[in-house]
Amino acid sequence: MQSSAFLRIGSRGSNLALVQARLVQRLLSEAHGVPLEAIEIRTITTSGDRLTDAPLSTAGGKGLFSKEIEAALEAGEVDIGVHSSKDMATRLPDGLVLAAFLEREDIRDAFVSLSVKTLDELPQGARFGTSSLRRASQILRARPDLEIVPFRGNVDTRLRKLTDGVADATLLAVAGLNRLGRASDITDYLDPERFLPAPAQGAIGLEIRADDSRSSELIAPLNHQQTATAVHGERALLDALDGSCRTAIGVVSHIAEKTLMLRGEILSPDGRISIEARHAGPAAAPEAVGHELGQILRDKAGSDFLKLFPG
Repeated sequence: MQSSAFLRIGSRGSNLALVQARLVQRLLSEAHGVPLEAIEIRTITTSGDRLTDAPLSTAGGKGLFSKEIEAALEAGEVDIGVHSSKDMATRLPDGLVLAAFLEREDIRDAFVSLSVKTLDELPQGARFGTSSLRRASQILRARPDLEIVPFRGNVDTRLRKLTDGVADATLLAVAGLNRLGRASDITDYLDPERFLPAPAQGAIGLEIRADDSRSSELIAPLNHQQTATAVHGERALLDALDGSCRTAIGVVSHIAEKTLMLRGEILSPDGRISIEARHAGPAAAPEAVGHELGQILRDKAGSDFLKLFPG
């Protein structure tokens, strides 16, 4: 498809996705001195957008939010895919790479409720809305009395479901609420050392064709190296655990001088069992650090524990 655009960005059409795409558009405009309108944003509806009710764990996993954008990349219809990195499949299609990451936003989960201020204040047996296996497992570990109810949809949809009484509370990524200017909707912030975030949470990733040297050079000024290091390590942990939406995995990373420190956990679906481990290694080799931590967790968990997960 021919285009006179300086660059073509592929994005989902949700409010949050478009906010993220416009941020990338503005940063590219500033970095290269071209007008905003010279950088085109093409809205692409993904399978994840169409399947609004089925849990991702049964509908096909994280790749549902990216495969149509990736198909447009492969076809040369767009030059850059802009993604919430935590929604990316663990393994990308051949010929595509996550080549840059914007500086990471807040990694925490936000507790959101219209009736209480904290998770501990929810009444016995209250309904907690989430379709994330990780979040459900972590919530049940803290509050095994709660009832987990399915809660798919974009930020606006999930907040509306609270208003409609579908659930008494939910968790949303702080980063997304901040980017949407909706931090005022946050009731409480969960401690990321107690409720480990999803791998790559809060990081915007830029995906390109591996052989597209022009796009690689153009997005290079947007790359935040510490974020890239952390995300590559966290995604490598996922890969080592065969992680997906069908596995409850949390991870938090810290970089000190030239060392990457990762702390990861796997939880049983009911939250009653959790396996945790820490590992550190050279920040220059984040994939190795993540894979090594994944293997440590696999060894500690054992095959019987890993069989608890569906799929």
